[in-house]
Amino acid sequence: MGLRVSMLDLGIGDGLNFETPTALLLQIDVWQMVRDSSAAIRVVLAVLVCFSVFSWTVVFSKWQSFRGARRSNARFLRAFRKANGLESIVVASEQFRPSPLVAVFDFGYEEVERQVKARGTLTNRPALERALQLGISEEMAKLERNMNWLATTATVTPFIGLLGTVMGIIKAFHDLGQQGSTSLRTVAPGISEALITTAVGLVAAIPAAIFYNVFGHSIREMGTRMDDFSLEFLNLVERSFGE
Repeated sequence: MGLRVSMLDLGIGDGLNFETPTALLLQIDVWQMVRDSSAAIRVVLAVLVCFSVFSWTVVFSKWQSFRGARRSNARFLRAFRKANGLESIVVASEQFRPSPLVAVFDFGYEEVERQVKARGTLTNRPALERALQLGISEEMAKLERNMNWLATTATVTPFIGLLGTVMGIIKAFHDLGQQGSTSLRTVAPGISEALITTAVGLVAAIPAAIFYNVFGHSIREMGTRMDDFSLEFLNLVERSFGE
């Protein structure tokens, strides 16, 4: 009894044409889908775009301010450690004004100046420590300004996009019922238009979440740097004026 061997024709699938995801995306006219969408979908998209634009404005502003503050901190700290006394630091600090450390130094120096003018020496260390802590708190509040907007954008926009998607799907199925058709071709355009809001919501939320974490780390780092600087300031004052 002979065995029959069947050979697999490797060219049998040559006629099948699978489009790559990139080619599929290029065929999607997003702007046409937005123009054809309902008024509710366009309102949701407008809200998401506003969130995204403002969050990116905060991102660029924070990125620039943190970069300048970090650079000024490093330069002022070098000048502070090389200075012979508080008076020379006061003169040098004028060129490092964007630095949060300069603001903390100003709070401490004003308290030292008040005590020295009244008694001729440093008499109240706890008051000086409180003044430095007030300076740190004020600078931390400035660094954290508008961070809540990034957190809100990262948290809320996916749900706003999902709301738009749900509204669009409800409308698509309602229209399907009105037309009395059960064809997927009939309902698919409405569903695809509705899903745009979810995509736009994620596009707004993901960068906001990333930069919120990045900037949060920078703020904590600068807070630690200011705490360390306050200790250096106390050491310098004690060497200059004593307890």
